[in-house]
Parts: sequence; structure tokens; C-alpha cells
Amino acid sequence: MKRLIDFLVSLILLVVFSPVMLIVAIGVRLDVGTPLLFRQERPGLRGQPFTLYKFRTMRAPNAGEFNSDTDAQRLTAFGRKLRATSLDELPELWNVLRGDMSLVGPRPLLMRYLPLYSAEQMRRHDVKPGLTGWAQVNGRNAVDWDEKFKLDVWYVEHQSLVLDIKILLRTAATVFTRDGISYEDSATMHEFTGPKPASADEPKTSGRHP
Repeated sequence: MKRLIDFLVSLILLVVFSPVMLIVAIGVRLDVGTPLLFRQERPGLRGQPFTLYKFRTMRAPNAGEFNSDTDAQRLTAFGRKLRATSLDELPELWNVLRGDMSLVGPRPLLMRYLPLYSAEQMRRHDVKPGLTGWAQVNGRNAVDWDEKFKLDVWYVEHQSLVLDIKILLRTAATVFTRDGISYEDSATMHEFTGPKPASADEPKTSGRHP
């Protein structure tokens, strides 16, 4: 049922948002040039790689006056607006249509993170990655990695159609308010370097209940 909903909804959204995607593509072309799309291998279901598509929001490293490779300096003003509205992620609807991703699920991160996950954190790959997820409506990039992964695993344990609908509705509100777009002073989340050491004071329950 979830795959059928993913297919039908992503197909409809691709058609509905095609004029918006055309306008964004023109903006990206004028802003950073070609290629228009950012392509990167990401881990999908059970960690199997797939190619993720997004609109480009950054200049190439060392382009023009930018002599640093940091994300914050390469991110353009137009790209920042695309990220704030999540319009840069519209091409991921193609990933959903193809079956690489789902509308709702843990966000696909980087392939190089796979060896760093704890066994518990690795459970986030027991379902397909999503356009949005439980972590995205509970802080997005404003929560640290350990909390984000707890939220992802909580979703894996409690996934349902009702929960997916709730997440999609809350995603619309989160995008509208632009809440949790960036992590502190960074353009993106800081690099994940592995789980924090377990603390005796840490509660055994994880995630946030709806």
C-alpha cells in the first residue's frame, strides 16, 4: 500500500510542480550554471546505494571570489532560499517515483557514514529513506546527530499510514515556518563522526511520541 501511495502521489506532485521546477531550473542556471542537478550516491533500503537528485544550491569549489570549500561560503543567496523552502529537493520526487525513496522515512545521508553507525542507528536503513521524516518535523537540522537517529529509529518502530500523514502535514508547517533549516552557524549539518559514548544518565526510551 505504501509503495502504491508513494508512486501515485509522487507522479501527481511531479506534474503539479513541473512549472515550479522549470522556474527553479532557470534560476539555478542563471545562479550557478550547469549542471542544474546535484547527483550523489546515497544509502537506501538496507544501505544499498542509489543516486539522489537535487537542484544545485552551491557554487563549485573555489569558483570566483570564493576560495574556501566550506558549504557556508559556497552556498549562494538563491540556493539559501531554495533550501529554506525545500524547493531544492523537488527532483527527489523522481527518486520516490522510481522506488529509491518513499515520501516519508529517515533522510538519506552519506555513504561514508555507514561504517560509523551503531547497530541501533543502523536500523534507520530498515525502511526506505524519505523526502521527509520524523526527525525533520522534530527539529530538522537543529538537533544533534544522536537525537536525529533516535527519532529515525522511533519512526522505524512505529511507522503507519496515520503517522505518515501526520508527518506530511507537519512537514508543510515546518517548511512554511522555516524551522530548523540549519544547525547553529553552519549551512548544513556538521559531519557525523560516530555515536556519542553511552551515558548512565541517558533515558532508555528514544524518539518523541506523536
